[in-house]
Amino acid sequence: MHDGDWETAEKLFLNALEVSEDDDRAHWGLAESYWKRGDRELAIEQMENAVPLSAGDPKLVQRLGRMYLEVGRIDEANHHSTWALESARDSAEAWALRGDCLLASQDFDEALAAYHRALSLQPDYADVQIRSAEIYLNQGRHDRVLATLDRIQDKLGTSDSPTKVDLLQGVAMRELGRLEEARRCFARASQKNPNDATPFLQLAELALLQGQRSEAQLALEIARQNDTNSAAEKAWISQLDQQQARIAAIPASYAP
Repeated sequence: MHDGDWETAEKLFLNALEVSEDDDRAHWGLAESYWKRGDRELAIEQMENAVPLSAGDPKLVQRLGRMYLEVGRIDEANHHSTWALESARDSAEAWALRGDCLLASQDFDEALAAYHRALSLQPDYADVQIRSAEIYLNQGRHDRVLATLDRIQDKLGTSDSPTKVDLLQGVAMRELGRLEEARRCFARASQKNPNDATPFLQLAELALLQGQRSEAQLALEIARQNDTNSAAEKAWISQLDQQQARIAAIPASYAP
C-alpha cells in the first residue's frame, strides 16, 4: 500500500481477512484499497467493520467520517466528526473534519471556529487554511483572505503553493480593486495547471473589467478548449456563454 501497489495490497488484505475476520487493520487496509480504485460503498462497508473492531479508534472513526462526507452522507459524517473529537480533541485532523462537516451544512461561523482550533494545533495545515480563506472570501473579508494565503506561501513558496491559493488570491485582489495583481495571480494559476479552465475564465472576467476585449476572447477560448469533457458537470457552459455574450456586447471601438 505504501509503495502504491494497490492491486497487490488489496489481495493481501483479503488474504489476511481469510485468516482472521476480526482484524481491524485488514478491514481498514481493504477499505483504503477499495476507496483508491473508486469503489466507495465497498470501502465504507469495510471501514464500518473496522471501526467497532478497533474499539472506536479515533483515527478510524475520523476516516470513516471523511468517507461519509465525500459521498454526501452529511448526517453520518457529522456524527463521526463529533465522535472522533470525544477522544481526540488534540487532533488537528479531527477538528478539520468537524469544520468540513459544518461547512457542508453552510454553518460558516462554526466551521471557521473549528478550523481555528485545527490551526491552533497545526498552524501550517494548508488545506484548512485554504478552506478558511474561502469562508473569509464568502464573508467579504478580503484582507483576511490574503493574510491567510500569504502564510501558506511563506511556508511552501509561491511556486509550490496549491493552484487554489493563486485563484483565491486573485479573486480577493480583484475585489479590492488591485486588478494587475489579480491578473498575475490568475496567470500563475494557469501556468501551474494549464489544463484547468478556471484560471482562464478568471482572466477573461478580469480582461472584461479592464475593457480588454481581445484578451478576454483569447482567455475564453482557451477555457472552452480545456473544458470540453466536463463542461456540463462543472457548469462552465453557462459561465462561458455569459462571458461570450458580454464580450459580444462590448463595442469594438471600446477595446484597446
